[in-house]
Order: sequence, then C-alpha cells, then structure tokens
Amino acid sequence: MKCPYCNCNDDRVVDSRPAEDGAAIRRRRECLKCGVRFTTYEKIEKPPLLVIKRDGTRELFDSNKLLEGIVKACMKRPVSTEVMEKLVSDIEEKCRSSLEKEVTSAKLGDMVMDGLKEIDDVAYVRFASVYREFKDVEEFMKELEGLQASQNKKKNENTEA
Repeated sequence: MKCPYCNCNDDRVVDSRPAEDGAAIRRRRECLKCGVRFTTYEKIEKPPLLVIKRDGTRELFDSNKLLEGIVKACMKRPVSTEVMEKLVSDIEEKCRSSLEKEVTSAKLGDMVMDGLKEIDDVAYVRFASVYREFKDVEEFMKELEGLQASQNKKKNENTEA
C-alpha cells in the first residue's frame, strides 16, 4: 500500500478490525519510511448493478445518487443521516440479493417510497410528488388519501393487538 504522505510502498499493518457491519475490513497502517499512520479499507468487489431508466437507457447503480434524492425528500425533517444511509444500503442489498444484474428505476423508486413511508410521511409525500410526477392537485390528494388510509389501517391493527 502506497503511503499517502511520502508515496513509499513499504508499510506494516498495526491493527485490523471489521467495519461497515462486517462488509469491510479497516486496517491501520504505519509507513516504515516516514512513520505516519493512515487507514485503509478492504471491501468485497461487487458485480456491477445496472439501472434501467424510463427511456430504456442503462447506467451503473449509484448509491450516492439514490441518497441525494432521499436527502432532498427528508430536508428539514427529523430523519438522521444514519437512517437515510441505512435505507439506501437496504435497497442496494435487496437489489443485489435478488441476483438480478439489472433493476428498473421504477422498482428503485417504489422501494424508496416504501422505505420513506415507514420513516417519515412528509418525506414520503415529497418523494412521491417528484417520482410520480403529479400533474395536478387531484393526483396529489389521491396519494395523500391513500397514505391516510394506510395509517388508519395501522392504527386499527395496533389497537386490536
């Protein structure tokens, strides 16, 4: 591993431990030339996952792009960064565990909406309004009524239990 300070290739590993819930290994290294310590991460290389866009084009799955959309939906809402990152990681894991090499943007959008519905109602409605491209207030109201109905159903199930 090349030292980021002096570019020397001679170092030793001082400490290794699991990171990212076991999905990576964090290594503390010490450069044998300049003595500076630095951290590296070792991750499993995942096969590429392609997203099929609405227009039929394909692009590589980008978790940062998905996170950006979720962050915009959760703007000024009481949703922590950790919760948003967990949603993105859960969605990516679902896509990869299906063993499919491609996923439609529509399926990704539905997974985000399902996750946001559990996390924050306002963020869900914000995301849905952009994702579903509401044309008028009627479409928006239908979505709100559906959300209200599912909340009422949950309340009734919880009071019966």
